[in-house]
Amino acid sequence: MKLLNIAFRLVGVVCLVFGLMAMAGALSFISPEAALVIALAPFPVNPEILAAAIAYRNRRMIADDVLPRVGVGQQSYKYWTWDLAEGFTVPNTHVGRTSRPNQVEFSATEQSSTTKDYALDDAIPYADLQNAPAGINPRTRAAEGLMDLILLDREVRTANLVFDGDLYAANRKKPLTGSDQWDNPDSDPIDEIAEALEAPLYRPNRMTIGRAAFAKLARHPKIVKAMHGNAGDSGIATREFLADLFELDQINVGEAFVNQAKKGKAASLAQAWGKHCLLHYTDTLSNPAAGQSRPTFGFTAQWGDRIGGEQEDKNIGMRGGVIVRVGESVDEHIVAADLAFLLQNVVS
Repeated sequence: MKLLNIAFRLVGVVCLVFGLMAMAGALSFISPEAALVIALAPFPVNPEILAAAIAYRNRRMIADDVLPRVGVGQQSYKYWTWDLAEGFTVPNTHVGRTSRPNQVEFSATEQSSTTKDYALDDAIPYADLQNAPAGINPRTRAAEGLMDLILLDREVRTANLVFDGDLYAANRKKPLTGSDQWDNPDSDPIDEIAEALEAPLYRPNRMTIGRAAFAKLARHPKIVKAMHGNAGDSGIATREFLADLFELDQINVGEAFVNQAKKGKAASLAQAWGKHCLLHYTDTLSNPAAGQSRPTFGFTAQWGDRIGGEQEDKNIGMRGGVIVRVGESVDEHIVAADLAFLLQNVVS
């Protein structure tokens, strides 16, 4: 009898697992990794919350454009960096009539890393669920709000990483001071940017800049004069004009604000992307985690899809409620700092 009970329980577990996996497979937007999470995660996954978490993107965030995401098969993974000078060192390519061609070897350095989990919870009382207006789903609204904060955290991490002056050689960065800063009408941002674009091993194809710095750049008299052909005393340049002017594929303007005050103190909002300007070469087809040798400035490793689910909590309010959780597992890297040039403190 005991063996029979155990057998029934095992059958029930198997049916539950396959049932959940089938439900996940029926949703085209959920990957096989996410289906496995639904089947095995101790935190119950809600497909509706999961769909909201996966689909959500705050278009004012630019981290994905600065360090594009690439998928990795496991949480612990390897990626490769290369000596870019090898691609610029010309060997003797002449071959004698009966001799062998010279051999060259391309070296790579294997690096190991692990994606980090970033997640948040939100408590929703059952009373809120029962009294929600028609067409409003507190669960998905919570998922989007939580994902917004997780992405804001990613903006701050990415900005701090790519604007870290210690990562760049002395000939790959330049601090601006006094009359050279772009909020001074006598400065020359066109000349500064043009010179910076010629310094890296590959000419940068993207600019990453904070909103405060971009606003001064777009209204600078020399920029306005270049666009409108006037004296430069009125007008504003568009992002498209600046991209054409400097022959860039893309200009990423950081819009995000972050509260720098400690918890419980009055809010002190500051721009997450600060006062710097980074010019970098990004190859969107490159995947250093897959061993590809295509040079690129940096990338973000992502393990699996975002997670999204809920769990009952009887201690929320008088009637209990649910805890909504969303998160993702990512890891940001700069793999070729020589493909970038950092202009520091471009505005005061």
